[in-house]
Amino acid sequence: MIHKFTFLLLIIYFTAMTENSFSQEKLKYFDLSTTESYVINEKGTERPFTGKYNKHSEKGTYVCKKCGSALYHSSDKFVSDCGWPSFDDEIDGAVNKYPDADGMRTEIECASCKAHLGHVFTGERLTPKNVRHCVNSVSLDFIPAIMPAGRYGSAIFAGGCFWGVEYFLQKEPGVISVTSGYTGGDVKNPTYKEVCTGNTGHAEAVKVIYDPAKTSYEKVLKLFLEIHDPTQMGRQGPDIGDQYRSEIFFLNDDQKLIAEKNLNILKSKGMKIATALTKASEFYEAEKYHQDYYFNNGKVPYCHAYTRRF
Repeated sequence: MIHKFTFLLLIIYFTAMTENSFSQEKLKYFDLSTTESYVINEKGTERPFTGKYNKHSEKGTYVCKKCGSALYHSSDKFVSDCGWPSFDDEIDGAVNKYPDADGMRTEIECASCKAHLGHVFTGERLTPKNVRHCVNSVSLDFIPAIMPAGRYGSAIFAGGCFWGVEYFLQKEPGVISVTSGYTGGDVKNPTYKEVCTGNTGHAEAVKVIYDPAKTSYEKVLKLFLEIHDPTQMGRQGPDIGDQYRSEIFFLNDDQKLIAEKNLNILKSKGMKIATALTKASEFYEAEKYHQDYYFNNGKVPYCHAYTRRF
């Protein structure tokens, strides 16, 4: 017969194991643009010196564009003048290497989803490690934080001035980073001044990176809908203009379904929801002085506040 104390320990153990099994969100692959799919799925190559990360030097982690797996740390990136981002090391276990079809080169791919990254070369003596991972920028996304191996989730929201949205989402447990930027428009690499005219089609937005073992897309989405007013059209508080609209930019069908479900919950409560639901397009990082704005200036949001809605 099992002793009562032993039985109690077993119950606690299996309860903890069950709770832990539900804490890990099952991440789906992110949708790819035509250009991204050509490189990532069809093993294509972007033109040299055209990639957004070729000369990128910010500290953080480069992750797979398709699945969100951490691949390279910025400390292993170096200038090779070859026309593509170059790294002399990868995060342990994140990259697979095998002979290319031409029999002359070695291809590299994401170990998690098999996304084509580029090729690896040795013997060039460009760094002490004598290795160069030549990677296509379109195969990568960047997170301004040093992260260990693993898959990470992404979400893009617009809800008025990005300073306030960033402030509240950054404080959420499980959220790794929040980057302010612009998306949803038809002008490449817009500036803050251009977006403020309301003529570029962009919204002030944030890109959220989260750890799916500690939180989920749905939980982050609900918080977003509770820190701004989703009933306001073309504005948020005193900020008026289409660039301050409320919008959810989904990165795959799974996110779309989750967003639809939660917007319908709010509608069922009698709220006249103005929040648009749109397939994500190119996200452009805002100028450096916009990042971590309230944290760096010691101020608090003027048009965002937490309101329980679910």
